[in-house]
Amino acid sequence: MASTPIAVDRSENPGKEKFEKVCKILDRHARRPSGLIPILQAIQHEYLYLPEEVLTYVATSLDVPPARVFGVATFYAHFALEPKGKHVIRICDGTACHVKQSLPVLNALREKLGTSEKCKTTHDMLFTLETVACLGACGLAPVIVIDDQVHGQITAARALALVDEIQTQEASLGAASGNIAEQYSAEVAHG
Repeated sequence: MASTPIAVDRSENPGKEKFEKVCKILDRHARRPSGLIPILQAIQHEYLYLPEEVLTYVATSLDVPPARVFGVATFYAHFALEPKGKHVIRICDGTACHVKQSLPVLNALREKLGTSEKCKTTHDMLFTLETVACLGACGLAPVIVIDDQVHGQITAARALALVDEIQTQEASLGAASGNIAEQYSAEVAHG
């Protein structure tokens, strides 16, 4: 008995838009395997992380083994395989910052945000808290970077005040235009 081909309406495919964006990025880089790193950077810029299904699609599109794409994505600390929050907080735990008491700052932020070493992003997708080996500002130790803005000689109290300030700003934005964190979380989830 012959099987009947199944017609797939790609307009109803929820992943279609995701792969269209990826195709545009691949095309901009002429689908060259030698452009893998800039391709992954562009994809991460678009989605704020590298979804597994997108990495597999990139490997197929570039005709390279998936292990190569995943190897590059996991080797470089810049790349993220999980969604990040709207606001990324990076705290330095290099030697200078560690000696100047970065650990109490980290612990205070984790407690306030409800994050941990394994779960770095808040449930509302508003914050991601990461530790890094060095931020290149040892003279300002301890240092945190929030959304690419450097804050030196940080204390736990000052770090918590910065988070409170962001939360207040987000609450006022949310009141004006719906819940931003929920909108952002939905955007990240659907790519």
